[in-house]
Amino acid sequence: MINGISVIIPNYNGINLLPITLPTVIQALANCNKTFEIILADDHSTDTSVQYVQQSYPQVKIITNASNSGFSVTANKGIAAAVYDTILLLNSDVKLTPGYFLNQYKYFDRPDTFGVMGRIIGWEDDIIQDGAKYPSMQGAKIKTARNYLLKDERAMVNGLYSMYLSGANALMDKNKFLAIGGFNEMFSPFYSEDYELSLRAWRLGFKCYYDHNSICRHRTSATIQKEKPKKYIAEIYNRNKMFLHAIHLNGTKKLLWYIQLMTEAIMRLITFQWDYIISLKLFFMSAKKVKQAKRDFERIAEKLGYCKTVKEIMDFILHDIGNKEKIIF
Repeated sequence: MINGISVIIPNYNGINLLPITLPTVIQALANCNKTFEIILADDHSTDTSVQYVQQSYPQVKIITNASNSGFSVTANKGIAAAVYDTILLLNSDVKLTPGYFLNQYKYFDRPDTFGVMGRIIGWEDDIIQDGAKYPSMQGAKIKTARNYLLKDERAMVNGLYSMYLSGANALMDKNKFLAIGGFNEMFSPFYSEDYELSLRAWRLGFKCYYDHNSICRHRTSATIQKEKPKKYIAEIYNRNKMFLHAIHLNGTKKLLWYIQLMTEAIMRLITFQWDYIISLKLFFMSAKKVKQAKRDFERIAEKLGYCKTVKEIMDFILHDIGNKEKIIF
């Protein structure tokens, strides 16, 4: 595979974002001293974003879906079309700083690096939205939205282990991405596919990092919140969290999770939180897909000769953090 970087930008109705974000991507790439390409993977937009890019940035490759298919499907198609060995998956609502890539390539000198993400701050402020992803559980449930930083910034100069790479700005080794199967498309249209991909990578022997000096600006969930009803978003979010657990927990851990899941379902039913009940129904309707995902994982693990549990991965990261003073948010 050719040495360089392919930036893949999944897009859906991003006409209000791309004129602002694309110039920052081009500037950051110009500073990275790598051969590069930009691919716009369009998820059947109904606005003029594709036409805008065609006219204003003819050097950008454009791939379009025949129908609206969701993030994981769109990202997989864009990555499959990439010609370079390193891929940056970047949300259309993310602005890169000029030196974004300068501290990231050192991680790929380590043969087991799957990928690295940078510090995500506000679109118009310096408030940190995402840092390294902190491994934690709530009972038998995996918590997916916790971040951490070390109070001593000098201790982060060589990066931090991250439980997962945010899909908003994940720089990944394309060969490893393909080797572990890419994004699981059952998570479409959105949410938790980045955690599941990264957890799969960790369990198969690869590592995910956070670099504090690689900075980008993010407009939080601009597309999803604009396009989809709140109830529907909650249904998919909870369904996908259930997928994550069912695929990656085993034995007693999985049994305890099912007990907690059903207990929570009863409480949601009593309090008339119907969106959660719909999520549960959608989850059980996808039982065959979940079983297939587990079989696919086991097949790849056997091929690579490596398989860790979720607990072993969490313990590894927590041991590395040790007693260092940290900020969890």
